[in-house]
Amino acid sequence: MSDMMKKVEQKTGVNSNDIMKLAKSVNGMDLSNEQNIRRLVKQVSRMANKRVSKQTEDMIVKALKGKKINQSTISKML
Repeated sequence: MSDMMKKVEQKTGVNSNDIMKLAKSVNGMDLSNEQNIRRLVKQVSRMANKRVSKQTEDMIVKALKGKKINQSTISKML
């Protein structure tokens, strides 16, 4: 396991294997499709054991559909 993955696992409490499975499932996913985005947000929320409000979910969907998002933007939303 890479040092980066160890750090992510320690910080989030999410198993690195689960993170890798999620990354593979996102690869090729149509992130312009609102249902796909909402499904992804819910999946990540469950993995991290963090509740994402409807308002935050809507903000993430809007940002991803408009392609006006980056990692720091998502971090600020959460």
